[in-house]
Amino acid sequence: MVCEKCQKKLGKVITPDPWKAGARNTTESHGRKINENKALTSKTNRFSPYQTAFEKCRICKSTVHQPGSHYCQGCAYKKGICAMCGVKILDTKNYRQSSV
Repeated sequence: MVCEKCQKKLGKVITPDPWKAGARNTTESHGRKINENKALTSKTNRFSPYQTAFEKCRICKSTVHQPGSHYCQGCAYKKGICAMCGVKILDTKNYRQSSV
């Protein structure tokens, strides 16, 4: 779960999506520029395999697999918060969630 503000921080795939209506990386949805070199423009969003340590989740201390995130997907879903910034997105008061 990621909020609208952090949606821009997510990495983009180099190849365009075949499903054009909801894709963020096509020229029709204005998410991608024409003749853009993704190898040069996406330095901050790219995953680095040479990174020495991965981020730990602030709640459960497990490894976070999304670059730039502070919470794992399981904890973000359970709490109803953004995985990157921790802003409350969803009210989970009346939800019946399991911890499996």
